Amino acid sequence: MSTEVRALEPKELWNNFADLNAVPRPSKKEEKVVAFILQFGKSLGLETTQDEAGNVLIKKPASAGMENRQTVLLQSHVDMVHQKNADTDFDFDKQGIDMYVDGDWVKARGTTLGADNGIGVASLMTVLASKDMVHPPIEALFTVDEETGMTGALGLKGGLLNATIMLNLDTEEDHELTIGCAGGIDVTATGTYKQTTVPADFISYKLTVKGLTGGHSGMDIYLGRANSNKLLNRLLLLASEQFNIGIGQFDGGSLRNAIPREASAVIALSKTESQALETFIQEQEQVLKTEYATTDPSLTIQLEQVAIPEKVADAAFQHTFLRALYACPNGIYRMSPEIEHLVQTSNNVARVLLKDGEYQVLCLTRSSVDTEKMDMATAIKSALELAGASVEFSGSYPGWTPRPGATIVKLMSELYEEKFNDVPHVNACHAGLECGIIGANYPEMEMISFGPNIRGAHSPDEKAQISSVQKYWDFFTETLKRIPPRQ
Repeated sequence: MSTEVRALEPKELWNNFADLNAVPRPSKKEEKVVAFILQFGKSLGLETTQDEAGNVLIKKPASAGMENRQTVLLQSHVDMVHQKNADTDFDFDKQGIDMYVDGDWVKARGTTLGADNGIGVASLMTVLASKDMVHPPIEALFTVDEETGMTGALGLKGGLLNATIMLNLDTEEDHELTIGCAGGIDVTATGTYKQTTVPADFISYKLTVKGLTGGHSGMDIYLGRANSNKLLNRLLLLASEQFNIGIGQFDGGSLRNAIPREASAVIALSKTESQALETFIQEQEQVLKTEYATTDPSLTIQLEQVAIPEKVADAAFQHTFLRALYACPNGIYRMSPEIEHLVQTSNNVARVLLKDGEYQVLCLTRSSVDTEKMDMATAIKSALELAGASVEFSGSYPGWTPRPGATIVKLMSELYEEKFNDVPHVNACHAGLECGIIGANYPEMEMISFGPNIRGAHSPDEKAQISSVQKYWDFFTETLKRIPPRQ
């Protein structure tokens, strides 16, 4: 762990972030980080509890003179997206994130940094541990499993919280105040398929799409970045129309909330067609490089000879599957007609695995309009059912309806203008935030989300801007000072 990070200002926040990043914390495997947070709260002598969903709630009384102010809920999630470059040797279950300072940025070597939502978690820890900060009564909520289903927020029960204002610290532009977000639903298609034996005179290749930019499947979907699963599917379909290929394996992407950066397939075909296939792939690589020169400048298509698989997909299934996956929507489906530049509905074809007679396709569909979310999910279901897949919906969570007239929105907007001589961008975002879910049980609670500049979330390019963290921290701490009295 770099000592450079611990020397950054504000030191208390960065040291808490470094301590947090030393603890493995993948979604659905948060036992270590939950134990870490529980011990942290108890070591401070603060009321510390864990609910049935696994969330941790730590309460801190108001600082002197602030006892009559409204109770504020500070909320961040403890889990992080675990992504690494293919050539990075790293065990997320055992190792802490290897951070370093690069100019005005904190980065990680070959992996995600965990600034999403680690900066927020470290902020809560810093407020709780401080002996001289001015703040109202605090309820600090550390939720679990935000990144792969929001099950922590979904499991949070009503009646647990007393706060009337919620500050969610999970957005990634320091000039934005977010007051609404998209809901989401997981779409999972599974099935089986017949296989055939590979003829003796065939040769086999591994076809790989790699070097893509990737990113957050909500916040970055508007950028039009390439999806490795869709590009590989495109190559395989085009190749199957010119050559007698058989697919032995298709393996692409990983997490639903990350735009897939790499995908590979093992294919077999006659030795007499091998040279023509190599030429075809070279031509297609240039086509794709041209199409994605701006968004994915490092895109590479690799074709290497490998051992022949024992079996490949039956020709009839392969024909249907490639076309069903080709028809599966990906990217922006509809922009918001009410809010300028806001993606309203989208889908990410996140994971495709076809191997040994079984296959699965995993998608994450997002929308700020629940009926449109289900329409998009049904479109995906329809396409994949044509291949004989069994399609299920799960993990549905609601969006967050904006309340631009809320007192906290006015307070923070005016404070931003005062401190930075600029007007903040009050908006809704296309990512999934826990505000909408928590608000379902606490409908009277005013909510707002903000944070420092974080780039490349959900990818190994993730980085947090040091100067922006300082700006955010100044804004955050001043906001706590100005929370209005209870009514």
